[in-house]
Amino acid sequence: MSASKLQESGEVRIAHSLHMNEEEFVARRRETVFQSMQKLKIHCSKDEVPNIALLGSGGGQRAMVGLLGSLVQLDKAGLLDCVLYLSGVSGSTWCMASLYKEPDWSTKLETVKDQIIERLSGPGVSWGDAFAKLKKYHKKDFFSLTDVWAAIAITTYVKEIDELTLTDQWDHLSKDPFPIYTVIDKQCKKEKEKGGDPWFEISPLEAGYSLTGAFVETSSFGSKFENGSKKKPQDEMDMLYLQEPKAPPAYKCYQVLIDLVEVNLAVLNGKDPSALVQTIKTTLEELGGGKNHLIIPGEKSTLAEKQAAKFDVKKFTEHILCLSICKCMTQWIWGRNYNFLHKMKNETVPPGLLKSETRDYIDAGLLLNSPYFSVLREERDIDLIISLDFSEGDPFMTVKKTQKLCEELNTPFPEVILREKAKNPKDFYVFKGKNAATVIHMPLFNVVNCGDNIEAWRNKYDTIQGSYSRKKITDLMDIAGKKNISNNREKLLEQIQAVIDQKRHK
Repeated sequence: MSASKLQESGEVRIAHSLHMNEEEFVARRRETVFQSMQKLKIHCSKDEVPNIALLGSGGGQRAMVGLLGSLVQLDKAGLLDCVLYLSGVSGSTWCMASLYKEPDWSTKLETVKDQIIERLSGPGVSWGDAFAKLKKYHKKDFFSLTDVWAAIAITTYVKEIDELTLTDQWDHLSKDPFPIYTVIDKQCKKEKEKGGDPWFEISPLEAGYSLTGAFVETSSFGSKFENGSKKKPQDEMDMLYLQEPKAPPAYKCYQVLIDLVEVNLAVLNGKDPSALVQTIKTTLEELGGGKNHLIIPGEKSTLAEKQAAKFDVKKFTEHILCLSICKCMTQWIWGRNYNFLHKMKNETVPPGLLKSETRDYIDAGLLLNSPYFSVLREERDIDLIISLDFSEGDPFMTVKKTQKLCEELNTPFPEVILREKAKNPKDFYVFKGKNAATVIHMPLFNVVNCGDNIEAWRNKYDTIQGSYSRKKITDLMDIAGKKNISNNREKLLEQIQAVIDQKRHK
């Protein structure tokens, strides 16, 4: 069966090629990039237009705000329309989800930015609404700790319950860069030495294994398949679920889940659960939820809020959610879904991917905190990668680890040579190699924009902390955008011209 017929039927597609709709989008977007090059007075023919990918690393709300600030400044610098692909991990996907819910966000970014800041500075999601969302997740064939954490914890970071899906968000005539969200296959991560492919991407068109070349339409991802054919449809996962969190400290996560079960047991026994609810709230604040994000029943709650919260807790018990959570905790199940490759017969796919009925998909940051492998697919033909690194630890870890992994996989990637120590990075690095994309690497906190106060900035925006105030948000956006991007505008233009010259002389 041809690739196009596979795409039309909604079945599994095994091929090292782009989805035909992605090919069509790329052709249109390259025209936009060409027009942008002309405005920037960068000389190139239409055939020489570079394919540029922008990567946002993980880093919780620091990455979410940092990426937003970077995009705003790229737009002001006239560079945003040069970007073909936008790919993210963990916290960067929180920003992406907020942006792409607004059609053609890149054409009205200042307004969208203000709306996002207003939401992040606001009161957040009510406890009752969070439990109502958790109850919806429980109706799926597979319920995991990802559902619990998305409904109870992630809502406290992003302060909304986004029930749109990727296919809801996307218009094939979109004026925005093509979005790619990334996770990893947990089983492949453990068994990578056996030839498994852990790199899993989810775009508005397809979800699948980046290096293996095995995909299914995103609207069908999560449905039950056998031998390449859909047997049992499931609803497409929503954006709240896709905003996978960086794995929280296990003991803290475990404590929240235990307390959730205890709340329900208290209600069953006719006891007041408010003390346990307060404990959950405190733990979530320590994990980064901050204060006043979940509206907890108490003296200051309105009667309607108390009734709503009480109603949701009863429903929580009625649907045996506490037992499901206990099962997930016992087996430590995260991100479980049906395996769309189950029982297929294909020699090009690692055998391990064909056997199991289910797969577990987890935060890509647990293996590599930047989505390099989504854009290193040969068929995407990327010329320039701009890596925005919002990582908490070593600011060079993502690019160094990518080089090492690429060597193991025999994938072209430039050699990473560094003279600076991780504690004192500069703001702009360029790595080039033969037959490889040029990589620009930009650490968030560096000696240029922070001077001798890098450690103070890192501590100020530590990953495990309460939600940012409006001032902390705007300060971080200034560092990521007005300083990191605006300071390096000319260098970015130089490197774009350099990759064009390189294409010209191939």
